[in-house]
Amino acid sequence: MEHTRASDPEVRTARELAEHGADIRHLQLDMDKMVKDMDEIKESIREISKTLSEAKGGWRMFMMIGGVGATVGAAASWLFDVIKN
Repeated sequence: MEHTRASDPEVRTARELAEHGADIRHLQLDMDKMVKDMDEIKESIREISKTLSEAKGGWRMFMMIGGVGATVGAAASWLFDVIKN
């Protein structure tokens, strides 16, 4: 029966393949984590976009109400001034 040595090319090749397999597994786990993180970031961006759209509509309504209020106030002031004189 023949014994293999640690310096045998076949043993070295097998050892290198095992090391590469472990490295690939670590890289795959890192990539899976990055994909998960990217999905979470995309969802956060969607929520931020939705919130900004709602805020944009809120500001428009606020400006419309302010404009109507200013117009009514100016008309009331003008009417009061006309009635007084």
